[in-house]
Amino acid sequence: MGALALVSAVGLAVDDRILVGAPIWAKPFKFSVSFVAYALSLAWMLSLLPRGRRTGWWAGTVVAVASAVEMVLITLQVVRGTQSHFNQATPFDNAVFQIMGGTVVVLWLGALVIALLLLRARILDRATARVVRFSSLIALAGAAVGFLMVRPTPEQLASDDPPIVGAHSVGVPDGGPSMPVTGWATTGGDLRVAHFFGMHALQLLPLVLLALTALAARSPRLTRFARLADERVRLRLALTASAVYAAVFVLLTWQALRGQALLAPDGATLAGAGAIALLGAAATALSLRRTSPGGPSPSPTPPSPTPSTTPTEEFSA
Repeated sequence: MGALALVSAVGLAVDDRILVGAPIWAKPFKFSVSFVAYALSLAWMLSLLPRGRRTGWWAGTVVAVASAVEMVLITLQVVRGTQSHFNQATPFDNAVFQIMGGTVVVLWLGALVIALLLLRARILDRATARVVRFSSLIALAGAAVGFLMVRPTPEQLASDDPPIVGAHSVGVPDGGPSMPVTGWATTGGDLRVAHFFGMHALQLLPLVLLALTALAARSPRLTRFARLADERVRLRLALTASAVYAAVFVLLTWQALRGQALLAPDGATLAGAGAIALLGAAATALSLRRTSPGGPSPSPTPPSPTPSTTPTEEFSA
């Protein structure tokens, strides 16, 4: 994926073809970068498993192979100068998209196996355990949003034999006015927003935990964050962050399905966002409250989320 990202970056620089309103190499570039982050996150989570690593290794390999097949097909269609997703203009294009659909299902099932292993794993640090479990489940839901994109639009249903079946946008055709870089629709809903946000819970929620762990470190400059050294405080904050993230994901999905652009929210969307912000702020304040005097004292050094062993040690044999 890293190599393909470089190839796609060169393609963006030297190939001026436009496909569905975007540079033709934009899709393989964004997909390959996204898969790099996704795979690295899954690899780190697999390293936390105290048991079931062999099953996790196979599930991770399935995810990696399915991702690679997906990217080969996307790149093939770019070279041919045609659309990869939703394309049934010719028997070959339809076959390519059907294979892509199969690889996505296999990828999702592999990620589901990993999520189930993480749900059963006994990870010593409770905050890490909660973040890993919630982020993997939210990422599964984010990936599942992609299945909503293959539904035919009303305009496609009205046609006898449409060359394109399915769309990223809701209420407007793909390829219309869009945001820079992301390409998300600005005049209607876009399911890619929730798809992106949900899948990248795998990176963002663990980063929140790493930030909390760093702030909890005892040093003269960080004395005001000493309360974070208490594992119970970090656990409550991790649960709050996960709940807020999940709520925002649901809100983004609901907004897109109503045909509403990300940057043009209506009153209902703003009310939902405000409620999430208020409840999240209140939960954060409660999470930071002092523990009872009779409770156990905070640990002087926060436990590291990095495991003492790595998959390499187990698989080296």
